[in-house]
Amino acid sequence: MDVSYEWLKELVDVPVSPKELGEKVSVTGIEVPSVTYRGAGMKNLVIGHVLSTKPHPDSDHLVICQVDVGEDEPRQIICGAPNVAAGQTVIAALPGARIGDNNKIKRGKIRGEVSDGMLCALQEIGFPDTLAPNKYSDGIYVFQDAIKPGTDALEVLGMKDAILDFDITPNRADVLGMRGVAWEVGATYGNKPHFSEPKLVEEGPDVNTFLTSKVEDEKDTMSYNLRVVTNVKVGESPLWMQKRLWNAGVKPHNNIVDITNYIMLYYGQPMHAYDYDKLTSKEIDVRRAQAGEKVTTLDGSELELVNSDIVITDGKKPVGLAGVMGGLDSEISADTTTVVFEAAMFNHADIRKTAQRYNLHSAASTRFERGIDKASIVPALNAAAAMATDLAGATVAKGVISAATVDSSDVVVKASLARINKILGTEIGAAEVADIFDRLGFGVETAADGDDTIYTVSVPARRWDISIVPDLVEEVARLYGYDKLPSTLPTTTETIGLRTPVQERIRRTRHQLEGMGLSQAMTYALRKEGDDKYFALENSMLTTLAWPMSSDHQFLRENLVSGLLDAVSYNVARGNNDIFLYEQARVFIRQNDEQRPAEHEYLSGVLTGNMQPASWNHSAKPVDFFMVKGIVEKVLDDYNTTGKITYSASELDDGMHPGQSASIYLDGERIGLLGRLHPAFEAEQKLPETYIFEINLEPLLAATTNEVIAVPAAKFPSISRDIALLVDQDVTSQQIIDVIRANGGKYLEDVHVFDLYSGPRLPNNAKSLAYSLTYLNRESTLTDDVVEKAFGKVKDALKEELHAVIR
Repeated sequence: MDVSYEWLKELVDVPVSPKELGEKVSVTGIEVPSVTYRGAGMKNLVIGHVLSTKPHPDSDHLVICQVDVGEDEPRQIICGAPNVAAGQTVIAALPGARIGDNNKIKRGKIRGEVSDGMLCALQEIGFPDTLAPNKYSDGIYVFQDAIKPGTDALEVLGMKDAILDFDITPNRADVLGMRGVAWEVGATYGNKPHFSEPKLVEEGPDVNTFLTSKVEDEKDTMSYNLRVVTNVKVGESPLWMQKRLWNAGVKPHNNIVDITNYIMLYYGQPMHAYDYDKLTSKEIDVRRAQAGEKVTTLDGSELELVNSDIVITDGKKPVGLAGVMGGLDSEISADTTTVVFEAAMFNHADIRKTAQRYNLHSAASTRFERGIDKASIVPALNAAAAMATDLAGATVAKGVISAATVDSSDVVVKASLARINKILGTEIGAAEVADIFDRLGFGVETAADGDDTIYTVSVPARRWDISIVPDLVEEVARLYGYDKLPSTLPTTTETIGLRTPVQERIRRTRHQLEGMGLSQAMTYALRKEGDDKYFALENSMLTTLAWPMSSDHQFLRENLVSGLLDAVSYNVARGNNDIFLYEQARVFIRQNDEQRPAEHEYLSGVLTGNMQPASWNHSAKPVDFFMVKGIVEKVLDDYNTTGKITYSASELDDGMHPGQSASIYLDGERIGLLGRLHPAFEAEQKLPETYIFEINLEPLLAATTNEVIAVPAAKFPSISRDIALLVDQDVTSQQIIDVIRANGGKYLEDVHVFDLYSGPRLPNNAKSLAYSLTYLNRESTLTDDVVEKAFGKVKDALKEELHAVIR
């Protein structure tokens, strides 16, 4: 929240400079990251009075103005603003002036006529469009008040005021109003705020003769109050109010709308004003919206409502979204003569959901979401009506219509001095603690209890964040000074944290992948619709967030590959072509009968480009299927499960290459996939040739493991035999190895493929594979007869089971 230093000084005595104040408040719990001056770097801007105007002889739109700037002679200034006219009080930048964006104003000629300065719009002296009144959006700013020419314009416009940026945390919404800021600053320096309220005079008819009101459900609308003012003259707000709105970051509109915004800034109580004559019936009701109802808000957006929205109606149709934004149909305009002021308290959760649903986060919705002072609702309403009398000549109808009211009595909390000191580790005196409560504006009574002191603290409704003893202790700590709290070592017994076996296992896998050249990535767990179309290892229903941040982040992920592919696209678009990433994280799997998804540990990787770059003594080695499969095998071997790991070309995903992909199985259960992306998918996603793997770690983590036994080196030599086979193309190497192991005998130590050939010299649909078989007897020397007998069984089995031709 932007806090005006000058306005704050009117509410409470501030004994220090803005910078010192910001530093002090920051150490008491509310950070003030910056103190700024809107007019910083500007100079030579004065108030001017336009004495006369005449058309420029050589221009259709320029005007020659004679301007009194408080000097002996008026200055001639040429202006192109469409709204400049004689008799106006304006902002004049004299030669040598510095205005917005550090532009320097010089004396010069414009189309042959001397211009001795510049008449300024607010935007030209640093005001953003969001603060400049719409009336002056295309022209110079014109003061409505009579101001002496030559007066410092920066001072008049409040641009020399220090603006403190109070970074309000959600629990301190009481400081979202200047009165709350005054209490906070006053408590910091031991000064009580001094507020002055406008005097309310009710001279109109009874308010009940104008309208009626009802609330459908007081759980939605805990307090709802209305006042009516008549004979309103809508016009521009006085400069003092515009300055306060500007310096709080609020655009002035007209005196009635500005009153509601001023009250919100002063009390922290959001308000709204309705044009009484635009209400189709003389009834204002608060209810839930009917699905499909529509309302056009003040920003011109037409919204189709849902039945969880709270709406303000004229008895028939919605005229505003409660607590978020008013409706365009009942907007205050120049023709408005009768105004209905509204001050209410709505259910914070419903307001948050509505604001998020329609992306209508306003200053009002922020305050309703975080909480408001129950005790200030009606006083704020009364103050608005009184200000309408002063600023718009209004007549206030007698009475308040209250369709719902809320209890605003103090909350009583008891705390002992001994407990406060024990929690803080301090020895603060009883009188000092009582003084802290008094500075905060709390009622406090003390009573002796042996050597202890008991405080009975009455917490006013404006501090709704305080309801239990620890809340009071925190207030004492803040104002006593965090820097004064003693530094002590913990007296509790320390517990050494250890990783669980699952955490150790996952950590080992990460280190293993990093040792093989992959880098860890962390991708977003929220995805957009359609992202999980491919690469599914488990059947799952989509899990949708109730209140997503955007359409790109509304579903919980069901795989990790999609996020890693986004990382590949990002890198490739920036010229990084050799990418080797892995991610170990959780995916969210939800079955039909589950309300919440289960979280499963997954491991995934993407590889593209050259795993080994070209050098003077070797060529580049691009990633291929076998390299990825080798990485996966290395990881799975390290789990050392008693189950059997197999690879199969069945159950392939549509996003995978049909000839360079495989599914991974543990004892027949599909736990992963690996291979190249389908070329059509790569083209669609604008990806290069890319290989992936994804493994569901849950079955591996739950599986029993083999006992690792150290075996001494063999004392006896091994014997090897090579065999070349001619088999059909659809026979896999795994099938051949399974047959060899099943028939190789007890001395078969190892089998590996060392050659693959397919070409024109072989029969159609055939390929040649060559294997090396190693035999070893660890207890005695093997003889050729034993090996040949076992090798013969292997050849017979290959011929019989796979119809292999021994070459």
